[in-house]
Amino acid sequence: MSKTFSTPDGKTRCSWSSVTDEYIDYHDKEWGYPVSDDQRLFEKICLEGFQSGLSWRTILIKRDNFRKAFKQFDFNQVAQFSEKDINRLLKDEGIVRHRGKIEATINNAKCAKIMVEQEQSLAAFFWQYEPKEAAAESQSVTTSPESIALAKELKKRGWKFIGPTTAFAFMQAMGLINDHAEGCFCREKAEKIRSRFKRPCGKDAF
Repeated sequence: MSKTFSTPDGKTRCSWSSVTDEYIDYHDKEWGYPVSDDQRLFEKICLEGFQSGLSWRTILIKRDNFRKAFKQFDFNQVAQFSEKDINRLLKDEGIVRHRGKIEATINNAKCAKIMVEQEQSLAAFFWQYEPKEAAAESQSVTTSPESIALAKELKKRGWKFIGPTTAFAFMQAMGLINDHAEGCFCREKAEKIRSRFKRPCGKDAF
């Protein structure tokens, strides 16, 4: 199966974005471009957890509802959620009403606060797992040594609903790797942005 497809606008894109119209805009404007904003990173890793067992389209079309429900994924606010908030969210038809995933998001918000204290930022932590070398062939795997190590470390730090596959999808989306397929018009664009991107540094950096 081809990893790319051509669209009426004359552009060649990653084949996965052909599944639905919502994917094309997400693919062109977000997926694979480097992110250093802690709130966006926290949002994405939470939504990847909610996606577990579902399609990304299900999450994408509900994303605005998720943002409203979880205070725009401000982890400082989410960390304060109580049982009352959990019950509220379980009644919210605009999101995925899964108690385990909701509780994991609140748990992970508390973990995120601690991580910021320890690492200076979520970005400084996550970007430590950027692969030293690009994968030999884009979109050919669903995990990597780095995603396995990231998931293991997050679990060690108390995070939930984040395994190696979820971590890899997060790394793809947030630009820690450029996994746009060869021939996709976004691949070169993403690489140029990555080349100019200033990697965040932690407390111990000089």
